[in-house]
Amino acid sequence: MRRAFLVVAVVVVAAWVAVAVRFVLWPAQDRVRQADAVVVLAGDHLRLGKALELMTRRVAPTLVISDGLAPGWRQANRLCRGGARFRVVCFRASPYSTRGGAEAVARLASARGWQSVVVVTSTYHVTRARLLFRRCVDGRVAVTGAAYQRSLIPLEIVLEPAKLLYALVVARRC
Repeated sequence: MRRAFLVVAVVVVAAWVAVAVRFVLWPAQDRVRQADAVVVLAGDHLRLGKALELMTRRVAPTLVISDGLAPGWRQANRLCRGGARFRVVCFRASPYSTRGGAEAVARLASARGWQSVVVVTSTYHVTRARLLFRRCVDGRVAVTGAAYQRSLIPLEIVLEPAKLLYALVVARRC
């Protein structure tokens, strides 16, 4: 019995690591094309740099920043308060989660007639963000990853597959 438990535990851990490597560390990323808006998700502030790079390439006329008025996020705070060479829309998701952000962007897209969005998030978050945004947003959704602090890898190898599994099995709605 003890040996069977050990074998099952090893198989579960190996499967978890395989999922983490494929969908967290090296996820498939979408090809970025012209869109109506570039959406940068709250969280790691390094995401904004990638979104601004896309705005510089004129991927979209509008930049959407989730939680852009959060204290301490100076660059986003400045953009949300005006003065950019492009339109900027800032919001705080409710609930404050990836799903809440997807729901908020879906409402913005519907109200503004957007047909496509590019979502920028940390690379480890790409797979789950794609799943949730494609469930919620009626239109084309491309998700691309930004650099993140490598010190987060051990934490995200544990958390992100669990969150992805939850989104796939339990919380299946937008």
